[in-house]
Amino acid sequence: MLSRRTSWRRRSAAALTSLALMTGGGALAAAVQLAVAPPAMALDNGLALTPQMGFNNWNSTHCRAEFNETMVEGIADLFVSKGLKAAGYQYVNIDDCWALPNRDASGNLVPDPVRFPHGIKAVADYVHSKGLKFGLYSSAGSKTCDVQGFPGGLGHEQQDANLWASWGVDYLKYDNCNNEGLDTQTRYKAMRDALNATGRPILLSICEWGSTEPWTWAQPVGNSWRTTGDISDNWATMIAIAHQNQALAPYARTGAWNDPDMLEVGNGGMTDAEYRTHFSLWSEMAAPLLIGSDLRTASQATLDILTNTDVIAVDQDSLGRQGTVVSSSGGQVVMSKPLADGGRAVTLTNENSSPATISTTVQTLGIGGATSYGVKDLWSKQTSSTTGAISVAVPAHGTVMLRVTPGSPVPPPTGMNQLSDLPWISAVNGWGPVERNESNGDIKAGDGRTISIRGATYAKGLGVHANSDVGYYLGGACKNLTVDVGVDDETYGNGTVDFQIYRDGTKVADTGVVTGKDAVRHLSADLTGAAKLRLVVTDGGDGIAWDHADWANPRIACGDGPAAGTHAVSDLTWTSAVNGWGPVEKDMSNGEQAPGDGGPITIQGVKYSKGLGTNAYSEVVYYLGGTCTNVSTDVGVDDEAGPRGSVTFEIYRDGTKVAGTGLMRWLQPAQHLSADLTGANELRLVVTDGGDGNTSDHADWAAPQLTCS
Repeated sequence: MLSRRTSWRRRSAAALTSLALMTGGGALAAAVQLAVAPPAMALDNGLALTPQMGFNNWNSTHCRAEFNETMVEGIADLFVSKGLKAAGYQYVNIDDCWALPNRDASGNLVPDPVRFPHGIKAVADYVHSKGLKFGLYSSAGSKTCDVQGFPGGLGHEQQDANLWASWGVDYLKYDNCNNEGLDTQTRYKAMRDALNATGRPILLSICEWGSTEPWTWAQPVGNSWRTTGDISDNWATMIAIAHQNQALAPYARTGAWNDPDMLEVGNGGMTDAEYRTHFSLWSEMAAPLLIGSDLRTASQATLDILTNTDVIAVDQDSLGRQGTVVSSSGGQVVMSKPLADGGRAVTLTNENSSPATISTTVQTLGIGGATSYGVKDLWSKQTSSTTGAISVAVPAHGTVMLRVTPGSPVPPPTGMNQLSDLPWISAVNGWGPVERNESNGDIKAGDGRTISIRGATYAKGLGVHANSDVGYYLGGACKNLTVDVGVDDETYGNGTVDFQIYRDGTKVADTGVVTGKDAVRHLSADLTGAAKLRLVVTDGGDGIAWDHADWANPRIACGDGPAAGTHAVSDLTWTSAVNGWGPVEKDMSNGEQAPGDGGPITIQGVKYSKGLGTNAYSEVVYYLGGTCTNVSTDVGVDDEAGPRGSVTFEIYRDGTKVAGTGLMRWLQPAQHLSADLTGANELRLVVTDGGDGNTSDHADWAAPQLTCS
């Protein structure tokens, strides 16, 4: 209904810098701040476990005489006959103008006897007889919003709640007009308490138009809260409201939903393509679906949109997540919503006035690790499959809505893997998307910075924000995980989080509370036999403000190392090899820049048939998988080098140096090195220059042998 609007108020926050709302290429931009952390728990009344679905009469009747008992009961009939009840719509709600302008002598609200000659209870009973629920309207002020000024609930909260409960009311839309300037939270909490005291489950829909940022306080007060001003039946207003609501995804949860206002589908101000976009976006955002059109005259096209059960299933998904924008450029906006079955609901919206092709990938959507993915278009009903890329033609102001379901996942490749290089199978984040190899940043994808924890920077890792949960499929192939964790320096020392690692359903590592002032913590976890890995960050108990958390340099060991026995290292396949001149050579000296141009490995006249020929700086890495116990080798500058040859040899077990030579020069006899590798995942053979540059630094790992069990 047309409410008295208050200004969109932006609070400055000492707790968090401004997080910019992504406009998605539309006309309206707003700034939203995570000023106050959302409460931990939603309103515990057992209602709205999925977003409420129903009807509200305001857009179709306003206060005209046709708003009456016959009309409301007729809507209940249409719910049944037109398949709306079967599609999931429950609530038949009436809006303003149902009461007389004055209370009776006892202070009770009085139904208008002309509109409702049998009273409200009779209408509620009729609605209930159809297997539906009944809702009505009031305002948290002295009067309601209509210019005729019907009585509001201010000061009469318990009296009104008791009356409504006696009538069998199941739903209250509680507006914010004529509020006398009194504290908003106090007024809405008073009605919450009054409804609870009746003993009847009554859904509380807070309608204060987002004026006091209800997403920051209303979770334990109402089952939903309006996030915006009133919607109108036109494209510009609808898409602008969608943009405002998109940024508030962190606040939605089971039993407590962001409400961008009722549906305009079928009211005539938009095309069917635009209405499909409207319905798709509201479902993707887990918004209440309240029909605002006249069902008595609704076209079949309108009913087809409103009863699309595939789209409704996205809105009603039991996981209870609001979809988030994962990419936005040039009026092409992609949203991804995690679903309880592990898939994603995807909207690809073309906000432009001409057709466009919109593309994305399963990795961008937050799922990965499968060989293929099933794709269902929820409007055309066509099905297909993809190995990762998604590209669709989208009409002007249109939306293609997909359900993407991963097939059989595949485990990570053998070796040491950076988690940020692997596809996750699920990713949920408290603010914006999970970021690869950068901090969480703000709400947009890719807006983070270099990962930094107390001054230590990392090139690889995951930037998240509490509460977050990132899942990987391991398929029993991996052994362990090592990672540094902490609150990112972009929080300026603020933030309080807890890092947890889960092997399947079991927690195997936990930091406890970590603050933005704490040093880097190191975690390791045994993942032997695990089907799945989950990296979880929870808030530290004080809400999610500032909770930018880093999984820094997360490395996972997967697959088996060399077989049992003794191996010539040059016969094994290295994971990586870096060399300062030409390639690393197997069983010959470094030679020149071309591969295979070396001679026999020779250190002061002693020749070796096996080994590695390198040139500083060089680094050769082998995956061991925890199965090897020892490496031994002779080392020295090859005889082919000139007088300037000077190097050092170093052996690393995982990240720790376990053997080294110090400076060695040309024509110096070979030295023998050995190192204990018990339990190591990785062996690194490193040659550095002797401090005078790498000219002639031809260095030999001569007859290196690896013992494994």
